[in-house]
Amino acid sequence: MQAYTIGQAARLLGVSPDTARRWADAGRMTTHRDESGRRLIDGRDLAAFSVELARSGAGEEAPSSTSVRNAFPGIVTAIKLGDVAAQVEIQAGPHRLVSLLTREAVEELGLEVGMEATARVKSTNVHIDRT
Repeated sequence: MQAYTIGQAARLLGVSPDTARRWADAGRMTTHRDESGRRLIDGRDLAAFSVELARSGAGEEAPSSTSVRNAFPGIVTAIKLGDVAAQVEIQAGPHRLVSLLTREAVEELGLEVGMEATARVKSTNVHIDRT
């Protein structure tokens, strides 16, 4: 399972690293230390926390300035696989994005709940890029 540093988690949640550190210190985000002493958050725990955070509306900061307004880096929070089609949900800060794609595409990308991914939006289509 993928794990994230406090800085990576902060970027995915759309907050400053200091805010993410405070949440971890307060016990809102479960962390553990790796062999070098860095605090890490398991991908599944971060996915669950990002959904909870979005539902509560907490942690919203001003969006960063960028010319790439159609790319939403986030964390995969749910995958529903059918025989042919699949549904993938990504929480990108306060934004929940849902994409319908083939099961084959999900398997080729190796998508799993808790991993980092980027949703790219063009018109009414959402494309998922593994990050």
